[in-house]
Amino acid sequence: MKVLFVITACFIFGAFSMVFFYAPSEATQGIVQKIFYIHVSSAMTMYLGFFITFLSGLMYLGERRLLWDEVASSCAEVAWVFCSIVLLTGPIWAKPIWGTWWTWEPRLTTTFLLWLMYSAYLFTRSAMEDSSKKPLVSAVIGIVAFIDVPLIHYSVKLWRGIHPSVVSTKGGLPYSMKLTLAVCTIAFFLLFFVVSFYRFRLEQCKNRLKYMIEEGN
Repeated sequence: MKVLFVITACFIFGAFSMVFFYAPSEATQGIVQKIFYIHVSSAMTMYLGFFITFLSGLMYLGERRLLWDEVASSCAEVAWVFCSIVLLTGPIWAKPIWGTWWTWEPRLTTTFLLWLMYSAYLFTRSAMEDSSKKPLVSAVIGIVAFIDVPLIHYSVKLWRGIHPSVVSTKGGLPYSMKLTLAVCTIAFFLLFFVVSFYRFRLEQCKNRLKYMIEEGN
């Protein structure tokens, strides 16, 4: 795990170096466009985290193993942080480009809805800390909330939103920008797995301690 930690640190350093010193500034948007690399990479990492939460929720419903709840909750917490980064970096770009910090267009609205649902997921887990039904309720919420993810991804096409589709198979970004985005995304994925792993270990320790206390009583 220490090796992965070092690799992650190197990728993060390399990613930010590429953002500021390798990738060119966009011709019309200027320096503010560079927030795009953080914004999009965070969104992709958010998708990954909530997808793992979704799959783990399904596995818990099928097997009723606490392991899957520990994986789901750990990944959901970290993905929620990346979702928050998406919602914070978006307005930084929107203000100088759209002239407003926020507009209720489809992609922004569905992303905010996703943040609210997984906030409810985390709040519910906290409120049901001592309940035996916490894993079951969490699994159901995590599965239902994930339905919003494909809506976010396709919202621009479904409802003709104004949010740009910056990643496209037709033309799109120059090579230097694509490479920078790829490195940033890999760096964020690695960061997600490192943090999620340690959060998972913490959740396991907490559950074991709880079990030992209950057995002692």
